[in-house]
Amino acid sequence: MPKSSEILSEGQRVLSVEAEALRGAVDRLGDGFVRAVEGIHEALRDGGKIVVTGVGKSGIVARKVAATLTSTGSPAVFLHPTEALHGDLGIVRPKDALLVFSHSGGSEELIGLLAAAKPLCSGAWGVFGNPEGALSRQCDAVISSAVPAEACPHNLAPTASSTLAMAIGDAVAMALQKLAGFGPDHFARFHPGGTLGKRLRTTVGDLMHGEGETGMLSPDAVIDDVVLALTKYRQSGICIVEGKAASGRPRLTGVITEGDIRRALSRKEKFFQLRAADVMTRKPATVAPDTKAVDALAMMENRESQIGFLPVVDESGGCLGVIRLHDLVQAGLV
Repeated sequence: MPKSSEILSEGQRVLSVEAEALRGAVDRLGDGFVRAVEGIHEALRDGGKIVVTGVGKSGIVARKVAATLTSTGSPAVFLHPTEALHGDLGIVRPKDALLVFSHSGGSEELIGLLAAAKPLCSGAWGVFGNPEGALSRQCDAVISSAVPAEACPHNLAPTASSTLAMAIGDAVAMALQKLAGFGPDHFARFHPGGTLGKRLRTTVGDLMHGEGETGMLSPDAVIDDVVLALTKYRQSGICIVEGKAASGRPRLTGVITEGDIRRALSRKEKFFQLRAADVMTRKPATVAPDTKAVDALAMMENRESQIGFLPVVDESGGCLGVIRLHDLVQAGLV
């Protein structure tokens, strides 16, 4: 049995070979990639979809790329080349774009598929390990996925080549996403479930503690009332409000955190003579109720001194409540 050091060394060798294949492809990526993305984008803009195909390991890559395309705003389906020649070719429509993956660049199944499908769609583009193969002559543009060597020690099993082909598929998907202006809000609509969907859809308003659940005092409140409010609401801080905002809500003028109280204690016997205005933080960071919860989390953490809560205000500065770091943790956003 190999020693643990030999096992680790083999794993590192494989990753190095595949990483080198990706690095080499960066410099080789050129006009074929641009033409493919532009052609596919035009097909999508005209109302078509992307029909992705491949056989063997390339077929598995093609399935994954089709899924990535669909989830990032480019409608795509996978078409098995053998099934296509037995009736499934009916899925191809005149405005569709065909995206073909092949390691050899000359698979018989794909040659037959392209001959039959090319007249039915707007164009065909290929990602081929052999960009000079027979398939390239049937495509409008070709992206090379050639690699110097596979990670397989016998240079047989598709390893580095399939990794590179999948990475090129990702590059096509991301380029199309950028051209389409597909942003986080679009992504959220396509991913309503799971942690990712929750992070994209949850807003501050979904998690905040509103009026009646939040400590609100005037600037004239005595320090005893401040301490009692902090103890009662246990939200790391309270809001200091004065008068009314244009919305009719109490107007936020500051906040007092537990840290502010600890610092005020250094005044010793003068502490109990203080009022809220003496210890509050004026012009605190705030969020709107429609702010993404993950953005509120970033506001709390990406600052010189981290904070545990944020006041939630409306457009006129009216205080609506607070959002706590603990609320974001409980929602599974951290």
